[in-house]
Amino acid sequence: MTAPEVCFEDLPAGRRIALGSVVVDRDEMLAFNRRFDPQPFHVDEEAARASLFGGLCASGWFTASLWMRCYVDGLLARSAALGSPGGDEIAWPAPVFPGDHLEAALEIVAARVSASRPHMGLVTLVGTLTRGAGTEDAVTVYRGRFTGMFGLRGTDGTASA
Repeated sequence: MTAPEVCFEDLPAGRRIALGSVVVDRDEMLAFNRRFDPQPFHVDEEAARASLFGGLCASGWFTASLWMRCYVDGLLARSAALGSPGGDEIAWPAPVFPGDHLEAALEIVAARVSASRPHMGLVTLVGTLTRGAGTEDAVTVYRGRFTGMFGLRGTDGTASA
């Protein structure tokens, strides 16, 4: 096993990380919506047009999963990640539509070494997906705040305190 590229020490408060982008695939979105969130505006063209969204839109849970995939590909897969005990915020303040191009990002808002497990750091993260990033029309379509657990450099992340 190779050493991870990103450890707790690489995630100080204030750091921002671009996680890449994703284009919303209509068929993938509809398959998810039908299976997990089959509300009419997520699965029925006519009902969606008549809704306040004006067209088929993604389930917020699908939107969150798009961000999670970017997080895994952009950071977690090469890190000393040890999981997450959860979060305290999830929001999808604007709808997501097929074909939308979304930019994923991460901001570290706090970081500390665990008092009970000194081989592990606790990192408070805010993840976002933005449509139209870098333009005056940019809109955040997903925001999640949670805690990530990361091993410290030189530890295997499994030693007990």
